[in-house]
Amino acid sequence: MPSSPEGQEFGFIDWVQQQNADPGSGIVLGIGDDAAVLSSAGGRQILVAKDVLMEGTHFTFPPATPQLAGRKSLAVNLSDLAAMGGTPTCAFVGLCLPRSRGREFAKQIHSGIQLLADEFQVPIAGGDTNIWDGPLVISITLLGEVEQGKALLRTGSQPGDMLFVTGPLGGSLPSGRHLTFTPRVALAQELSQLVDIHAMIDLSDGLARDLGHLLCPAGPGALLELHTIPIHSDVESTLSAESRLQHALNDGEDFELLFTVSTAEGQRLLQTPPAGTTLHHIGHITAESGIRLVDKYGRHSPLPVGGWEHRFAD
Repeated sequence: MPSSPEGQEFGFIDWVQQQNADPGSGIVLGIGDDAAVLSSAGGRQILVAKDVLMEGTHFTFPPATPQLAGRKSLAVNLSDLAAMGGTPTCAFVGLCLPRSRGREFAKQIHSGIQLLADEFQVPIAGGDTNIWDGPLVISITLLGEVEQGKALLRTGSQPGDMLFVTGPLGGSLPSGRHLTFTPRVALAQELSQLVDIHAMIDLSDGLARDLGHLLCPAGPGALLELHTIPIHSDVESTLSAESRLQHALNDGEDFELLFTVSTAEGQRLLQTPPAGTTLHHIGHITAESGIRLVDKYGRHSPLPVGGWEHRFAD
C-alpha cells in the first residue's frame, strides 16, 4: 500500500522504523506490528505492546467516566496482544493525572484498569505516576507471551486467501462501545488452534485504514466485497445504505480482528466457526497490489483513503 506522508502519524512511524533498521539480536520483530516480539528461553517468546491514550482524543469526560477511561487504556493493549495470538502476563501503567481533579478521580482511573486486569488475570507489575496541570494521559505497556515462532503477524497474506472479520463494524465512538468492548484474546487463541492464520490485525483505525497495514507496500492486494461487510447496529439506521457502509469502513475503534487464511481453511471456518462466534467473510487477497471494492453487481472501484490517522499541524 502507498506509504503515508511524513506530515502524518504513519509517515512519522515509517521514518522512525528506518532509523532502527537493525533492532538487535534479541528483538525478533520490532516496529511495524501490533506488538514487538522478543527472544526468550524455554520455547516461548515475549510480546510487548504499548498504547498512549489522551483525554480529548481517545475519550472525553463526559460521556466517559474515569473508570471507563482506565478500562479502555488496558483494553486496547489487550486487543493488540490478541492480534498477535498472545497470552498477557503483566502490565506497567504510566499516568499523567490532572491536578485539579484530585485523588478520588485518580483512584477511579485505577479501578477501571484494575477491574479489567483482574478479568484477564493480568498483574499490574509497576509503572509511573505524575500530577500536572494538563489533561489525563494514560500509557500502558503490556507484556505477553507466545509459543516460539507462533506469533500472528500482519505480514504473511497470500494471493487467494480469504479475508475475515470477527464482528460488525462502525458506530463505536458515538455509542460508547469503544469504552466497553471485550478484547478478542480468547477468540484469537482459539482461531490460531483451529486454522493456520496467515496474517492478523486488530481494527482500531478503521477497516479501510487497517487493511492497508495488513498488506505491505510491495505485497499482495485485496478485494473487498461491499455487500458482505457487517455493519454494526450502533450505526444510525436512518442513514442511507451508502452512508452506513462508509461508517463501517472508516469509523474505527471497533477492536475486532481482521485476518486471512487459505481458501480451504476459510471454508472450514465458515462451516464450523468457534462456538458463540459469527465470522464474516468479506473478501480475499489478490496477487495485484492495491485494495479494490466490488459491489453486488460486480462493479469494481478503488478503495478511497479513509479511517483514522493522527496528523501534525504542518
